[in-house]
Amino acid sequence: MIPTEKDPSTELEALEAKLDLLIAQYSQIQNENKSLKVKQDALVKEKAKLLEKTTLAKARVEAMIARLKAMEHDS
Repeated sequence: MIPTEKDPSTELEALEAKLDLLIAQYSQIQNENKSLKVKQDALVKEKAKLLEKTTLAKARVEAMIARLKAMEHDS
């Protein structure tokens, strides 16, 4: 065999090792993606709840201000 030629079985083994690594990385990225989607869904729900609470608090404060102004005018 000429020294500059590569052994096909060695090349195949190296290719298999690279492919195994890529498959493992793909699987890891898939799992991370699923986890991030779950976290994102939870954060979207939390944001909606916080916006609702903020809206309610704003309405209550505005109602209190209106009552205070009404009391001020009645005095």
